Amino acid sequence: MTTTMDTLVVELDNQTELELDQIVEGQVISIAKKAVYVDLAPHGTGIIFGREFLNARDILRNTSIGDTVKGKVVEIENEDGYIELSLKEARQALIWGEAEKLMKAKTPMKLIVKDANKGGIILDWNGIQGFLPASQLSADHYPRVEDGDKDEILKELKKLVGETLEVSIINTNRKDGKLIFSEKGHTEEDKEKLITHYNVGDEMECEVTGVVDFGIFLKLEDGLEGLVHISEIDWSLVDDPRKLYKIGDKTKARIIEIKDGKVSLSIKALKENPWSRVEGKYNTGDIVSGVVIKHNKHGALVSIEEGVAGLVHISDFENEDKLRENLELGKTYSFKITLFNAAEQRMTLSFQGDK
Repeated sequence: MTTTMDTLVVELDNQTELELDQIVEGQVISIAKKAVYVDLAPHGTGIIFGREFLNARDILRNTSIGDTVKGKVVEIENEDGYIELSLKEARQALIWGEAEKLMKAKTPMKLIVKDANKGGIILDWNGIQGFLPASQLSADHYPRVEDGDKDEILKELKKLVGETLEVSIINTNRKDGKLIFSEKGHTEEDKEKLITHYNVGDEMECEVTGVVDFGIFLKLEDGLEGLVHISEIDWSLVDDPRKLYKIGDKTKARIIEIKDGKVSLSIKALKENPWSRVEGKYNTGDIVSGVVIKHNKHGALVSIEEGVAGLVHISDFENEDKLRENLELGKTYSFKITLFNAAEQRMTLSFQGDK
């Protein structure tokens, strides 16, 4: 198989004059204490010395007279008449050439994550540092953090350090000596094409691919997933999606929005709305029993039936401590309905005392 380096050497053989930065090949004819001499007939004798000798000492350590080496021309003729060569730069030229070939072919490779920062992860390929932006991580490894909190994103990315990922090169930058990688098997263009196959209202069987504090991610098909926000999981209050779902679970969902390349789904939309059952059953002024299911900055959330809950405002008490003291989580109390609108799914309550 012809390598990138071989091609460069063949091109050189067809030229009558050397040029700077070209790759040449020749046999080692002499090894001195601080220099190596290479036969570059018909062009002359090459020399590797000084800084280039030190830079290539790891390569030259196992080099003997008669071995063939490839170097990059850094000086066509120095004051002593030698052609100055750089083995390290020749090696870099080969590596960058290979990187560009891999990028064009979109060849996958497995690399170990070396480090992470708030923007993505750090990889290493053949001694060249590479960067994989968080946006180019696969769905399995993407940091699912609500509101894009950078510190939380970094925590999630740090968990990948030491793991082996299958990635491909998507950009090379010889000048800065950096590579850009992607773990995605599908481009953004592919994703946009996939989204066009779906419409708001579509219902489908999906697989859970991620469970986070603010909801669950569902796979619609390879390369495309959507989010079920915690508020769209069930009509009843969901405190922790992890108690209901785990990765690999199957569930039905309905698409409720497609916007800016993102798909939003709802599971509760496929279930009967409990508010439709209570229209006419309760009215403002009724005294009811309810269970305290959550405290928040506005007061306490109280459920009078499964999926039907209203707020007891904090203003009914002296302060938050008094509210929590009088309305303990999980306990049942007597309340007066101060507002009831089943059509808008709104209810407010006033604390009456122990049941």
